[in-house]
Amino acid sequence: MNLTIDPLVAFGVLACTAVTDAAYVMFTSAVVARKRLWAANWSGIWYMLSAFAVISYTQHAIYVIFAAMGSWIGAFVTMTWLRRDPP
Repeated sequence: MNLTIDPLVAFGVLACTAVTDAAYVMFTSAVVARKRLWAANWSGIWYMLSAFAVISYTQHAIYVIFAAMGSWIGAFVTMTWLRRDPP
């Protein structure tokens, strides 16, 4: 098993997964709010962003760790952003 990690790919997987998870949270928020246009937009963005991460970590299983970290970061930051008080 190859445990060599390319830092650029690792960061790319982490970043793409964070943004992908943020898009998923926004998609879910739009669905709950019954905003069909925004739900459709976020759904398309969500699938488009996931391509890089999936392709990267299916080539080398070690990148799943970076995908999980990115997923956590994306959900946490987006939920924090959605929870802010209105002006």
